[in-house]
Amino acid sequence: MTRRCRGCGNATLTTVLDLGTTPAADHFPPRDTPVTTTEIGHPLRMNQCTVCGLAQLADDDTVTAEPHGIEPQALRDQAAEAVRLVHAAGLLRGSTVTEFGSPHGGTWLPLLAAHGFTESTGGAADVVLDCFGIMHEPDQRVAFAVRAAATAPDGVLLVQYHSLATIVAQGQWNALRHGHFAYYSLATLRTLLRAAGMSVVTAWEFELYGGTVLLAVRHGDHAPDATVARLLADEADSLRSVNRLQDTVDHHVKALRTWLEASAAQGHRVYAYGAASRAVALLSMAGAHRGLLAGVADASPGKQGCRMPGTDVPIISPADLVAADPDVVLLTLPDLLAEVSAGLPTLDGRWMIDDPAGPRRQ
Repeated sequence: MTRRCRGCGNATLTTVLDLGTTPAADHFPPRDTPVTTTEIGHPLRMNQCTVCGLAQLADDDTVTAEPHGIEPQALRDQAAEAVRLVHAAGLLRGSTVTEFGSPHGGTWLPLLAAHGFTESTGGAADVVLDCFGIMHEPDQRVAFAVRAAATAPDGVLLVQYHSLATIVAQGQWNALRHGHFAYYSLATLRTLLRAAGMSVVTAWEFELYGGTVLLAVRHGDHAPDATVARLLADEADSLRSVNRLQDTVDHHVKALRTWLEASAAQGHRVYAYGAASRAVALLSMAGAHRGLLAGVADASPGKQGCRMPGTDVPIISPADLVAADPDVVLLTLPDLLAEVSAGLPTLDGRWMIDDPAGPRRQ
């Protein structure tokens, strides 16, 4: 069967990242069940379209079973700042809002309610929100058309995404996961939105996940502002180096394995915090097990009592992590540092940040 681009339908795709077979990132087995070859046998590969430039999940043979995530404070803070900036730009006009949600948790609806908006009960809305939601749609062309149809003729569509340029520049290869079907550059998003009859008018950058972007999009043909032009120029260098993600994988996996083994040899009791999707492939490929990593703490009750996919490492609560009195804690998501430092002060001085170059002190 000929694969076609999820965004434009073109049949010419190139492979830019191949992780072989990994566990499904959204299936967390019960703690004491054995790891099977079936569990770790899901192909995971990123293709890129030679026409529209969309980086995309090649195939997905997994069945979505993702526990609804607990929204980190960093995400809540960024959402509040984003709404403030959109309001200041004069783009929050009208009275109705529709939100396309994300399984990662969180909603912007209360923030819009504070500006007088009520959730649309049918028909197009004045403001349409999509915060990390559209990447979960297998058919990207249809997904953009649906969001365009949901936006009133004079309304605004707000799309937030984790930048492909950031993923490449910072070596975030483990952003690739099952269930995430698209990885966006601004240039590609402009192309896909144009096909849906919309155009990007402005954008805002945030430090979340190392680099995220929020776009304001409107129906019709509108000239972008200077921010859009600058972002297009800034991302160009990184986008020419997408293939270097493959080179980062082996180094990252080896560096983590070496650190875990060295820590065990020194008698250190190592735990991690954050049973995040991006930690699944990394820990599995690094061969993590209870002898090297005693547990992974996570605030999501739906993950506690389970284990990290592809490993025997149990997922525990933050309270259990504190009670274990670890020597060192590997933080799988750097954005959580401020929140976990404030919430778990007894662990100060023990945090190590996961990094492609190897774990580093906070």
